[in-house]
Amino acid sequence: MAEIIDAWVHFIPPRPADQVTPEALSVFDSYGRAEMLTRGTRGEDVIAGMDRAGISIAICAGDNGAVVDAVQRFGGRLRGQYHASPMNIMAAVREIRRHAHEYGFIGVRIEPFLYDRPPTHPSYYPLYAACVEEGLALQTQVGHTGPLYPSETGRPLYIDRIALDFPELRIVCGHIGWPWTEEMIAVAWKHRNVYIDTSAHVPRYYPERFVHFLKTFGKDKVLFASDFPLMPFERPLSELDSLRLPSDVRERFLSGNARRAFELDRGVT
Repeated sequence: MAEIIDAWVHFIPPRPADQVTPEALSVFDSYGRAEMLTRGTRGEDVIAGMDRAGISIAICAGDNGAVVDAVQRFGGRLRGQYHASPMNIMAAVREIRRHAHEYGFIGVRIEPFLYDRPPTHPSYYPLYAACVEEGLALQTQVGHTGPLYPSETGRPLYIDRIALDFPELRIVCGHIGWPWTEEMIAVAWKHRNVYIDTSAHVPRYYPERFVHFLKTFGKDKVLFASDFPLMPFERPLSELDSLRLPSDVRERFLSGNARRAFELDRGVT
């Protein structure tokens, strides 16, 4: 069976129904997954879902404590990223380094819409520098926001500026950049260190130009991702055959590009 790596799994803490925010409920309800907000993400649920779908490795971020616990319990199958906030810059830098050294985290995930600051805001730059120094990938939300937050922070052209300022930083842009997908394609084509993942989108709705990019000049640039628990692992994979990907493109999309983007083989002998 071909290896599958899911590039975007999100750990959300369980919460009572009366503490679920309208911002979060809006997107989970749209996907028919509102119950996941009270259940939260559990490591055993992630592994069970991966097993059903044939997924080998999942890249996980979100609730940092839960991710640490899951990575330690299911080492090898789950790889951690530190979910960073720019609101306390030096605390974030220290935690990025600590999670890399103590827990073997392979990246940092930042969702700029949560702070209403575009990813070029100066408060993020020390976090990007820490990623470069520790050899970590940066994964960030790009495109419109499903939750009820302003979408401006997700414009792909912000990534152009970051890639110019940090040419050593590997950047994985989530959610195909929709509705600015062509803008996202242009940025990924321009910069050797910029990748796109397909989290929260299913193949039947990939824009035509994005499918062309995936099959041709972007075949080394696109990573499979689900956005579990927002979307079950099986849903996007069940539609994969409809894309009619050549075998070499399919292998890159499902695992090879993720291995390069996150340097999953670094240190493996």
